Formats: sequence, structure tokens, C-alpha cells
Amino acid sequence: MRRILLRFENMQQIMSSEELSVILLTDEARKRALSVVCDAEMTRQLLMRLKGNREVCRTMLPEVLLQLLPSRYEMMIVGVYDGQYQVMLMDLESGDSVRVRTSDAVLLSIISHIPLYIEERLMNRQSVPFDEHATGVAIPINSMDTPRLKAALKNAVEEENYELASQLRDEIKRRKT
Repeated sequence: MRRILLRFENMQQIMSSEELSVILLTDEARKRALSVVCDAEMTRQLLMRLKGNREVCRTMLPEVLLQLLPSRYEMMIVGVYDGQYQVMLMDLESGDSVRVRTSDAVLLSIISHIPLYIEERLMNRQSVPFDEHATGVAIPINSMDTPRLKAALKNAVEEENYELASQLRDEIKRRKT
């Protein structure tokens, strides 16, 4: 299994929603990009670390817990299930692993430098070519949770974008079976 090291590129608020943002991750060469949707609370947490006062964050729970962990961990995005990337946090010495929410894995990687990888085949399937001057971000339909798919379907129908509506409907049906 080949794997690709991901790096945090940026975060953008979704235009139609004040509650959602998209985290953009790229490969080291910045040739491919992977989009991860995150909620308002995680957006706030990430912005505190990226633009805020690091001294304030130093005593917050994630940073404090990291001081207790040995530095023998890595994370891997291993698949997509029901619209969510599946990320495993692995202890390299014991082999133990636990699932972690993707946006939390990004936060953990930013504050701890624990590497975040993705399987090469999954990256090739889920990513798009990276363009640092792009004004929008593509989000793979299969990486959206069902409530967001239904909202997107409603918007697509209202905007008479029937091709997109058909794709969204098909993804919702696929998940029900």
C-alpha cells in the first residue's frame, strides 16, 4: 500500500452556509487537492491556531494532552463511509489504532505535526488537480454526509441544475441500499 503525506493548504467558508467550511489538503508537491468539510466549531478551533494567539492555545485541552503523548503516532485516511472520510490514529510502537474525525485529524496534525497520510488509490479517486489561484473548491459527493447531500439536492432542484440533482439523488439512493 502506497501512501501520500498530506499538508494543510487553507480553509474556506462555504458561500451558502455560515456553519460550514472546507479544509483544503494537498500532497507535498501541491499537484492534487483533497477537500474536507468541517463544522463551525472546528472552523473556530482551526482559526484560533492558525490566526490566533498561540499562547492562549497552549493551555487548551488538545495542546495539553499532546504534551502527555509520546511522538510515535501517525494518521491515515483509509476510506470513505457514508459521506465521511475514515481516519485512523495509529500508535507506531504498539500497533493500536483509533478512529478520529477528519477535521480533528487536521487540527491534531497542525498542532502536533503528527503526519496525516492518505492511501494513494483513495487520493487519486477523491482529489482534484490543485490550483492555488482557484476561487472555488470541489467537494466529492461521496465525502458529504447525507443531510448535506439532501440540502444540496434541494438547492440543485431550486436552481434547475437537474444533472447535479440526478447525481445527488443517485448518491442518496446508493447509501440507502
